[in-house]
Amino acid sequence: MKRGKYAVSDYALETSGLTKSFGGFIAVNNVDLRVRRHTIHALIGPNGAGKTTCFNLLTKFHLPTGGRIVYEGEDITREAAAATARRGLVRSFQISATFPHFTALENVRIGLQRRLGTYFQFWTSARTLAALDHEALQLLDEVGLADAAHSYARDLSYGRKRTLEIATTLALDPPFLLLDEPTQGMAIDDVDRIKRLIKRIAAGRTILMVEHNMSVVADICDTITVLQRGEILAEGCYADVSADAAVRAAYLGGGHA
Repeated sequence: MKRGKYAVSDYALETSGLTKSFGGFIAVNNVDLRVRRHTIHALIGPNGAGKTTCFNLLTKFHLPTGGRIVYEGEDITREAAAATARRGLVRSFQISATFPHFTALENVRIGLQRRLGTYFQFWTSARTLAALDHEALQLLDEVGLADAAHSYARDLSYGRKRTLEIATTLALDPPFLLLDEPTQGMAIDDVDRIKRLIKRIAAGRTILMVEHNMSVVADICDTITVLQRGEILAEGCYADVSADAAVRAAYLGGGHA
């Protein structure tokens, strides 16, 4: 077996001893995380627990100080962010990252361009991308945005902008999707809509999500990992984690993270 290659297990993503320090501050400390393939896995914890830093390590926005990251049997610890994304580890962000002056259809179509082996070019006629319109419309319909196909992203409500971001992410057809607080700041109706959407798009995919809304976590997540001060405090299904005295003291009983 060549160096960097590991036996493929039931887990799509595994970390061992994952650590990140910034100067003298240890943001993530010796984290062993295992995300089972084709499940929805939540990462929760109070503010400062290290959730976003973990995401940034997994998607290579930061390089770890120590430890290892293995994805589908391959050691990707020191891999560049673009190479990791090409493997299919694709993330969304807390802040909507759509193109505000493009329509919903155009936003999704940009994601689909990767299928043609091309990149978005402002000087190229949009007519050359017309072949992608049908698939883009199908994706918008899948996420409940078919009626907004020709609306500018800037004109969509906050909840629908976040939905559009998920649609543009899905355009890459990622096998592993990382969602960073997908329901943050949403009204109840939008939260319910995103919750149903995540459950639907999880079919055939692995999803790792950071989420504060515990009703979302309870309803759709198979496994929950609780972080505190950069370390894993508890892990398991919602019933087990929510009954853990240490978790209740550090998180569930202490208000929102």
